[in-house]
Amino acid sequence: MAEEEMIWGYSKKTLTTGLMLLVVAGGMFYVGAKYEKNKLSKLGLLKNGTEQVSKEKKAKAGAVKEFSMTSYYDETGKWFSLKEISVKKGDHVRIKVTNTKGTHDFTLDEYGIKEMTPLDKETVIEFTADKVGEFEYYCSVPGHRQGGQFGKLIVKE
Repeated sequence: MAEEEMIWGYSKKTLTTGLMLLVVAGGMFYVGAKYEKNKLSKLGLLKNGTEQVSKEKKAKAGAVKEFSMTSYYDETGKWFSLKEISVKKGDHVRIKVTNTKGTHDFTLDEYGIKEMTPLDKETVIEFTADKVGEFEYYCSVPGHRQGGQFGKLIVKE
């Protein structure tokens, strides 16, 4: 039997096998991380692939108006607990949404807002009320708006 050549006290076969396993594991980690990054990016949770998006827009003038609501469903429909929000033009609006049951989001088309509301987590939505009028906020999950999950934002002069 020929003696195997040793490197650092290990046979070439052992080192080659270990190196191949390391390369395969590293490749799997890289692909998995890339998949998660792309998934988060598509959900709007990443910006430029690295930093978390905060949809905050700082108000230049006006008061901060804060509102809290829950997002949920029951046997009679899908709901936001707050059906009406009233503010003045120029107010900085902060809406805290806590999803207590189901899969929901918070959408306000006229302000370009669409935020997922993860289960049992508070989602903070901030914007400046710079348009006067009545605007509907709603959950865009199919069937939820039609099932009653909407409310009204009223912005007065």
